[in-house]
Amino acid sequence: MPAVPADSLRSDTLDLLRQRTSAKWRTYPNDVLPLFVAEMDYPLAAPLAAAFRAVIERSDVGYIGSPDAVGTAFSSFAATRWGWSIDATGIRTTTDVSVAIVETLRQAVAPGSAIVIMPPVYAPFFELVPEAGCVVVEVPLNDDGETCSIDLDGLERAFEAGAKGVLLCNPHNPLGLVHTRETLSAVAALAERYGAIVVSDEIHGPLVHPGVTFTPYLSVSDAARRHAVAVTSASKGWNVAGAKCALMVAAGPEMLALLDAMPAEVSMRTSQFGLHGSVAAFTDGEPWLDGALACIGRSADLLEELLAEHLPEVRFRRPQASYLAWLDFRALAWGDDPSIRALEEAAVALNPGPSFGSPGRGFARLNLACSAEVLTEAVRRLASAEAAAGAGRGTDR
Repeated sequence: MPAVPADSLRSDTLDLLRQRTSAKWRTYPNDVLPLFVAEMDYPLAAPLAAAFRAVIERSDVGYIGSPDAVGTAFSSFAATRWGWSIDATGIRTTTDVSVAIVETLRQAVAPGSAIVIMPPVYAPFFELVPEAGCVVVEVPLNDDGETCSIDLDGLERAFEAGAKGVLLCNPHNPLGLVHTRETLSAVAALAERYGAIVVSDEIHGPLVHPGVTFTPYLSVSDAARRHAVAVTSASKGWNVAGAKCALMVAAGPEMLALLDAMPAEVSMRTSQFGLHGSVAAFTDGEPWLDGALACIGRSADLLEELLAEHLPEVRFRRPQASYLAWLDFRALAWGDDPSIRALEEAAVALNPGPSFGSPGRGFARLNLACSAEVLTEAVRRLASAEAAAGAGRGTDR
């Protein structure tokens, strides 16, 4: 099936978007441009809309039944998209990836266990580990000023100190970093050596950009398949976070037994809408996904141009995955949390960099999955706020 042309997939108008009741469009007043939470502004993919309508038409809104259909659909998608062969019988469902992470950790390690996360990283990781009864151990990513990577030496030190697991972000939010097969293989070797579990959050996997290779963690080695669970969802790739269906994937008997030891309610929380929407996404949603990625690529191009013209001091490293831009404001006098000034002085809502961990001080996260008009206005507002601040600083001197 051909891709949806990038010029045929467009953001909804602001008037239409402001009719949405999701967090993105109800958190702030209408004069604020909301470029924070990870929701896309594109219309719902037609195959998913049809699946949701079919659920309603057959009054199929009872408790969830077998997850087999979505397991089969995801297995086929993974084989086609990533060349990853996964047995569909090793897939279980729950409400969302956050619940999948917490329930997997609860089953895998004893209360009080130390779990490694790698900031700057998806902010809820700092809360999900304690929710599972565990303790966060931070091993920040290496950053040489140009690229970031997993600190393998730091990870080994954490294991030597007693860490029992890793909560991996693959691809890595907020950077859009896609870990290499070699790096993931090294993580797997370390985890195997120290008897640790890995929970690999791969929710942004479908959003890897053209020309970039995504490596599912469970595909890298037998060791990875023995000690890891991958958690993912159609929610980010197809913008259906509210539909509530996440997948927990095991590729070995040890981890499958772990998934099957979870309380039955973990699976029962899955939504019928989410399950059937996910089947549609993984089966018929690739053309829409490819169209969305083309639009995101154009937004990234535009952001580079806008920053060069209006805010050249703000640094933007182009992501390899997803639609999130990690912006470095440290050359400006905007403090540890630039999102505060962005909101108060420019009416642009960004995610606070420090919420992703201490390496996020001086940064903010911006959502690229919007129209060119909204993105242009947002950067112009930010530039105006900086110009006004600069004028004020000049007056003070």
